[in-house]
Amino acid sequence: MNKKYAPPFSITPEILNLVASISEALGRLTAFDNQAGALRLRRISRIKTIRGSLAIEGNTLSEEQITAILEGRHVIAPPREVQEVRNALEAYEHFQNWAPQIEADLLKAHRLMMSGLIAEAGMYRAGGVGVMAGDQVIHMAPPAKRVPYLMSDLLWWLSNNDHHPLIASAVFHYEFEFIHPFSDGNGRMGRLWQSLILSKWNSLFAQLPVESLVFERQNAYYLALQESTCQADSAPFIAFILKAIYDAMATLTPQVAPQVTPQVGKLLAQLEVESDRESLQNRLGLADRKSFRERYLKPALEAGVIEMTLPDKPNSRLQKYRLTEKGRQWLQLLQK
Repeated sequence: MNKKYAPPFSITPEILNLVASISEALGRLTAFDNQAGALRLRRISRIKTIRGSLAIEGNTLSEEQITAILEGRHVIAPPREVQEVRNALEAYEHFQNWAPQIEADLLKAHRLMMSGLIAEAGMYRAGGVGVMAGDQVIHMAPPAKRVPYLMSDLLWWLSNNDHHPLIASAVFHYEFEFIHPFSDGNGRMGRLWQSLILSKWNSLFAQLPVESLVFERQNAYYLALQESTCQADSAPFIAFILKAIYDAMATLTPQVAPQVTPQVGKLLAQLEVESDRESLQNRLGLADRKSFRERYLKPALEAGVIEMTLPDKPNSRLQKYRLTEKGRQWLQLLQK
């Protein structure tokens, strides 16, 4: 083990700006992490993560099919693709039990991820391998005999570096793909391990569907890997992956801010428990029923931050209104 090993990378102004932007976005998202709907959000994000990561590797199963497999329902699909999904679901189930700097945990994760798919699941490769972009070889990995030493150096660096976790995780991801330590499954393992590194810094990263955004920009992903290799500097890849992380955060942030007027905000504050129209109007001190409906009630319903308790009977005298999950999130945000 070379205890002076340090991967070659530079920290550009773009990288620093992305680290600052992601840190700021994390602060906004933290308010939603313990909401009543957080468990459902984590489930949805996990499905998106698995679908995105496997789709990059050619798996064709949809989010609906992955959900069905998660729920134990039968899915008509190629057996290998079903096995890939089952393996990924099990791997992510063990996600929080692993330490990213421990080699044994890395090998356990690969064993789970590739069980039944390759003979060498949980073992470093014994032969040569290349990184493919479609039919094109864009990188020939180091010889197999060097893999244990290169991985030992990389894991030592991960344990001992003092860089920001966002930067360190991206550097690890690039170096892992450069080494390509396994005969198969390197892409999904690199993305899994970066998420693990980040989740140890902030638990929100355990539910961030970065992989789905990487899938949407695969060409840029491979180009960033190739450009970093050509430059012997992983800065292009670091910038790419941090931008993907920042964009992934936007998918978890409620998008209703433009519709939440001051009037709607006041209405949300009065809906800690479900209430009828008259009670709400009285608590807001409003005498004009038409104004209340047009300026408060209707915009809130259209924005999806409140809902009727009897949606099939909008004019019922028993009608009441309550916050939706979207409304609960934004109420907390508005009260900060």
